[in-house]
Amino acid sequence: MTDLALRDRERPPGGARAGCDERPALPPFRLRASMNGITEAPGKVWFFELAAAVIDADRCVRCGACVAACPSDSIGIGRDDLPALVKMCTGCSLCWDFCPRGGLRYETTWLPEPEPGDSSWRITGAEPAPGLGRVVASYAARVRTGNPHRAPGAQDGGVVSAILLSALAAGQIDGALIARVDPQTPWRGVPYVATTSQEILKSAGTFYNQTMALAALDLERAGLGPEARIAVVGTPCEIEGIRALQARAWGRGASRVDAVALTIALLCTKSFDYRKLMLESLRDERGLDLGRVGKVDVAHGRLLVEDLEHRVVVDEPVKAFHGAALKGCDECADFLGRAADLAVGSVGSPDGWSSVLARTPAGLAAFDLAVPSLELAEIARPEALDKLDRVDKSIATGSLRRALEPDGPMFVDFADHLAAYDGSDRAPVWKGW
Repeated sequence: MTDLALRDRERPPGGARAGCDERPALPPFRLRASMNGITEAPGKVWFFELAAAVIDADRCVRCGACVAACPSDSIGIGRDDLPALVKMCTGCSLCWDFCPRGGLRYETTWLPEPEPGDSSWRITGAEPAPGLGRVVASYAARVRTGNPHRAPGAQDGGVVSAILLSALAAGQIDGALIARVDPQTPWRGVPYVATTSQEILKSAGTFYNQTMALAALDLERAGLGPEARIAVVGTPCEIEGIRALQARAWGRGASRVDAVALTIALLCTKSFDYRKLMLESLRDERGLDLGRVGKVDVAHGRLLVEDLEHRVVVDEPVKAFHGAALKGCDECADFLGRAADLAVGSVGSPDGWSSVLARTPAGLAAFDLAVPSLELAEIARPEALDKLDRVDKSIATGSLRRALEPDGPMFVDFADHLAAYDGSDRAPVWKGW
């Protein structure tokens, strides 16, 4: 298997207890040998090791890549919206390899910049600031007032919904993996494969909790056939997972990563835990009735909440909600969605507009389909994108226990991870031994 180094290491001791602080970097326990005396093949990583290093260490970003990667469909969504085994793990190692907080060196999925003089690339509008990565075209955009592609609940000009609607109408996609509100839980986003324009319009808006989106790539369950093509709207880490999975093509159970024809990354510095943000911080501590919330937004470094009458009921620095953010987000240096076909967000553009970075010909083609429904302008402050990207990278390099290596091998060996994180506040947590 290309780029997969053999992982010849030992296992946690059978007598260790959860929360034990004194652990060797390479724990001495061989699962197969302990059970029946058969020597385990070198290089295996089991789900319980992913759990120790990422989930129980509070580093999981809830992207769902482990679910999508599992060839035996052994991983599902368990308590607290976290990955969990639903049947026997085979030790194939893929959940570890494709986890952006585990074995995936996520920066290797970033698209390379075009070669100088390559006439197939063009820049439209403002010249991108240094460091924005691969950019085919850049715009500020919003849906024209009165246009049917303008969804009532859309944020930042409704551009993402307009792109999806245009691609669906043109037959370029058969559906879109998006987030929609959980019918049972106010303001909790859940993954959903929308296959009609009505479903896309109804799901417009932003949720600030991760949804385990890549766990929803079972397209047969969504009623789509084997030749279906879909778009995925997600956070940069989710798009990195898709890009890596598509780069290493083999059978993966029910997940149809090969069907993803368009990726749209939402500019993102962090995501939140639903319970900690919406229930504890907003409902319990600030007394908000979630049934009366009309909009939640993060803009200009502040978290804003409006009620159904468009009155601002919360306006506080987003750092006041740091305890509700996912800890693993601190290790991400991909605010700009560098692996996606399109990256979209409000930074750099006026209120009610989106900044759009088209990174691939496929992304530009999808955007061009939506242009008749859009107002276009130059990105007003491209330097704001660059500034926030640099801040994001500074936080990530302070939290990661390895160097960023876009030109390195795609996968990080489990033993190397243990050695790097041992003794830190992000060290593996071995439970249930």
